[in-house]
Amino acid sequence: MNATRKTVVGVDTAKSVFQVYTVVQETGEVINKPIKRAQFLQWFANRAPCLVGMEACGGSQHWARKLQELGHEVKLMSGKMVKAFVCGNKNDAADARAIYMATRQPEVKAVAVKTEGQQAVLAMHRIRQQLVKMRTAQINELRGLLGEYGEVFGTGRKAFETGMKGALERLAEGLPAPLIDTLRDQWSELARLDERIARIEASLLAWLREDRGARAIAEIPGVGLLTATAAVAAIGHAKAFRSGREFAAWIGLVPGQTGSGGKVRLLGMSKRGDTYLRTLLIHGARAVLQHAKTPGPWLQQLSQRRPPNVVIVALANKITRTIWAVLAHERAYDKDHVSMRPLAAAAT
Repeated sequence: MNATRKTVVGVDTAKSVFQVYTVVQETGEVINKPIKRAQFLQWFANRAPCLVGMEACGGSQHWARKLQELGHEVKLMSGKMVKAFVCGNKNDAADARAIYMATRQPEVKAVAVKTEGQQAVLAMHRIRQQLVKMRTAQINELRGLLGEYGEVFGTGRKAFETGMKGALERLAEGLPAPLIDTLRDQWSELARLDERIARIEASLLAWLREDRGARAIAEIPGVGLLTATAAVAAIGHAKAFRSGREFAAWIGLVPGQTGSGGKVRLLGMSKRGDTYLRTLLIHGARAVLQHAKTPGPWLQQLSQRRPPNVVIVALANKITRTIWAVLAHERAYDKDHVSMRPLAAAAT
């Protein structure tokens, strides 16, 4: 994208009133005005193709797709990146100007505009994640309530299910019937949550079978149904990242840095990006480390030198880079593939 040829427009989105900031190239006039939601697309409809900058926040993907349909180019940016350009007090006008300034900076990384299908997959992941939290909370509540009456179960869902029936039968002899009925209702609710989670996973599996990229990365050790579908949906377009290293940095699987006077000190894991996807990748790496029959020489040597959690994160970083390589080059996963540096890079 070339910000010098196209008119740059900064948009601060909101629920009802959007703020628009731009500079007319011919006259230098500054336009910084609010636009109601209903008139937003109409304002862009008859304009020459613009470079529109927005923060990657709620609703931004929807408006980005609509603006692209009108022929405009859209640059979505992290709010953290935009914040550095806010001058003075924070308000809608200052935010729109900051977005305009950030849009013009090539160093500010753009967030890929996702399709409606990709957003639908991410929405199913979020709903499933919420249902899992509800199920866990329900189990913990029942454990706590029954623990008040001396009924304690072992760790894990299986131990809970095994002991629950007997516990209710024993407690029914001394506790009021309405309480026992309520506890049974709460227990039966777990089965309904299991069913809803299973339906979402079945839908994700159907999507994985139809998507070429998801099927390809599902062959990578440590990448299962959830990681494959979430990664393909979250990345948007793999070539939006220049390398697997950049993709891993975007997810937050690299050390943070601090430095001054030419001295750079590495910190802990930066934890930028999508927490959910990063968690799936780390869990996948942990499963590989625990269950792989032939972990490979790299993983064996690293395990001898570094603590287990460091090894897990390093393996998650490697899996992330492999995911990017498979998606960016549109090829199948090959466990025996050896990466080669480009000749031009090797010569320098």
